[in-house]
Amino acid sequence: MQLSLLKCKIHRATITACDLDYEGSISIDAELLEKAGLLVHERVDVLNIDNGERLTTYVIKAARGSGEIGLNGAAARRAMKGDRVIIVAYCQLEAEQAAGHEPVVLLMNKDNKVDKIIGA
Repeated sequence: MQLSLLKCKIHRATITACDLDYEGSISIDAELLEKAGLLVHERVDVLNIDNGERLTTYVIKAARGSGEIGLNGAAARRAMKGDRVIIVAYCQLEAEQAAGHEPVVLLMNKDNKVDKIIGA
């Protein structure tokens, strides 16, 4: 049996840009992608803490060290610059693997710098 578990989470990141005219996705600083274990084109859910909106999109890479968390295309209507979001990705594991699974959680500060990493 396959189970869906949290793979990684970027917790309380700040939206730095919303671009309606860009092809849809979420752009995330390359350094944060690596730390979280996210891949370009990977499916993620974006949970907006400030307005309760939830959306599903895919990841594109933003410049390393930029701190960018940008919603693009239609997703840009679901947040405003300055909103705080939680970005989550899930993985499918067999029940035996799931028992020992530890997700990676990046706890962010208001400048989109990692305050703490929890997990693998």
